[in-house]
Amino acid sequence: QVQLVESGGGLVQTGGSLRLSCAASGSILSINTMGWYRQAPGKQRELVAAITGGININYADSVKGRFTISRDNAKNTWYLQMNSLKPEDTAVYYCYLLYRYIYWGQGTQVTVSS
Repeated sequence: QVQLVESGGGLVQTGGSLRLSCAASGSILSINTMGWYRQAPGKQRELVAAITGGININYADSVKGRFTISRDNAKNTWYLQMNSLKPEDTAVYYCYLLYRYIYWGQGTQVTVSS
């Protein structure tokens, strides 16, 4: 059984920064595809950033140049560094892992005040 535990959300002013973490536990041999989605009120869940095949990194156009996804293989943990935050980044952020099945974190609220 794989579990994902997120941390790092919160309230920040426009222009501020936050770092989200997602730690995976369970019977995991390797992690190659993981990332972050977000869902704002009344909107569909959208992909924010992803690492695929262990090395390919993709970002949503709306966060390019501001957000950075990274990973720590030794800790089975990946991160989302969010800089220059904007009110439109306000959402619940979910990490995910694709490992035979897709697993989701519990979600963490990010609120950016104007």
